[in-house]
Amino acid sequence: MPDPRDHLKQQAAEAAVKFIKSGMVVGLGHGSTVRHAFVALAGKLKSGELRDLICIPVSSQTEAEADRLGLPLGDLNEVGTIDLTIDGADEVDPQLNLIKGGGGALLREKVVAQASRREIIVVDEAKLSDTLGTKHPLPIEVAPFGWKAQLDFVKTLGGSAEIRLRAIGQPALSDQGAYLLDCDFGRIADPAGLARSLERRGGILEHGLFLGLATDVIVAGVNGLRHLKAS
Repeated sequence: MPDPRDHLKQQAAEAAVKFIKSGMVVGLGHGSTVRHAFVALAGKLKSGELRDLICIPVSSQTEAEADRLGLPLGDLNEVGTIDLTIDGADEVDPQLNLIKGGGGALLREKVVAQASRREIIVVDEAKLSDTLGTKHPLPIEVAPFGWKAQLDFVKTLGGSAEIRLRAIGQPALSDQGAYLLDCDFGRIADPAGLARSLERRGGILEHGLFLGLATDVIVAGVNGLRHLKAS
């Protein structure tokens, strides 16, 4: 059955693409929402409305989809800085802090976000919440070596964690071959403090708290589009 929110996702993604100008280096995010942006971007390139773009994909899945659509791909090591990235999110708070990583690409998504002058997040209104952790677990990416120790560490921070599994019961892997844990901390009162604790822990490669990185959030809802900007 088609996702009833898919039309809203398409609206938000197409609105974000309007900010792309010829000659830009563009980060391509991961997930169902931003795929609509790829299609819109490919159409603008084909028509000649846009030209001379370099696209930096955040995951192997994104790279394959972008290549299929004929988008010009580049290497982040060669371009250094990204003008604008379009990505999605699993949850967005009023300060435009995010939970990301539901698709398992959080490490590369964060590398690209930190290299971007402008990070435009596209979501439908169901992703908005007053406090992070209300609607979505927090993904973390961990080294396979000693990964079970991270379950106990998450408990010391007041949360619970479980390993993400594929349909066949094997651990889901990131593009780096790392494991993914989905963590329930409830409502996260201090996202910055939790982020610091996770970043100090050996074996945790990345977490899905994206704090102060989104410059814009385009929200599609039943009453139309809203454009939220970081203060």
